[in-house]
Amino acid sequence: MHTLQRHIFTSVLFACAAAVGVFAFVFMAVNGTKDLLSYVLAGQLTPGEVVHLFLLLVPFVLAFALPMGLLTGVLLVLGRMSAQQEITAARAAGLSFGYVTRPVLLLGGLAMLLALAVNYSFLPRARVAYHELLTDTLRTKPLNLIVPKTAIRDFPGWVVYIGDKDGGILHDCWVWRLDEQKRVIQFLKAKSGHIDYTPEDGRLQITLTECTVEERDATDPEDFSKPNSIATVGQAGPIELKNFFNTQTFTKKQAWFTVSELLAEHARLVAAPPSPERDRAVMQVLITLNEKGALALSVFSLTLLAVPLGIRVSRKETTANLALAILCALGYYFLTVMVSWLNNKPALRPDLLLWVPNLVLLAVGAGLYRRLDRR
Repeated sequence: MHTLQRHIFTSVLFACAAAVGVFAFVFMAVNGTKDLLSYVLAGQLTPGEVVHLFLLLVPFVLAFALPMGLLTGVLLVLGRMSAQQEITAARAAGLSFGYVTRPVLLLGGLAMLLALAVNYSFLPRARVAYHELLTDTLRTKPLNLIVPKTAIRDFPGWVVYIGDKDGGILHDCWVWRLDEQKRVIQFLKAKSGHIDYTPEDGRLQITLTECTVEERDATDPEDFSKPNSIATVGQAGPIELKNFFNTQTFTKKQAWFTVSELLAEHARLVAAPPSPERDRAVMQVLITLNEKGALALSVFSLTLLAVPLGIRVSRKETTANLALAILCALGYYFLTVMVSWLNNKPALRPDLLLWVPNLVLLAVGAGLYRRLDRR
């Protein structure tokens, strides 16, 4: 690789790495906040556990940040070089368009190989580890679900409000029991109480003392024309609260299978007796396999499209190039979403149609590339 090619390769590499980092940070912040913020505020996750979980999000966000990062970085560098007449100077020196852009396409190919490894291996393992760690961590700290001065809605059929908490001792307790339509059928208010957890069977129980119990009509609890039954008792409970993380086990989604696991699942389904259910299951495995591959190929497809676009647009302004990159990426993802609407129609082979957006990008990019090379 000659000096000019090394210069272009290095410039594009650093620009793409920075763009991938920015997009990965944004995606990680959005997903991490959505998944973890409530548990952090509840004190269920330590800073070390939060850092560990965020690190496990890296392969997940990288799968989506790589295509957009490569597209943005190539547009930024080639747009700047074109605006500063560096591309024109190279062509005037007798260097072909292919010679100048070869380092960029090489980088796109290497990034595509990285995306294949991420999508088929690193991402599935990281997603499984992420959810296993989160589930196990929350299961061992169920008492932290009770946050003072907060309405707790994590228990199916119950809403709990605690004024203050000292370990397992509760003060100023408000408990609402709900029916299947989320209507209040019982209200309990107590000066104090205590909460107990038995890890052997995962039972979380609240016992209230000096408690006032209001019973409503179970058939029509919102009919306030009828008098409600109100009684004062010395102790109420124990009230068993079903914790989501104690009642449900971690289930590994098919999207989190590695390539070897997907191929093994496909072989198992193909060997089963033919049936409509089996055919749908086989198609779902094929969709997952092809979806991961198509997402990896999009890294190179968008890179190829960005090369002629970056030179033709000839803009060095960051905002203009960034807007163009986002527009191209949104176009690709819109085509992908349109194909996903056919997932329930196996006769149309949605597993193969997943490659159509990439074929469109490759065709457009190759056409623009050839037109520039002839100029």
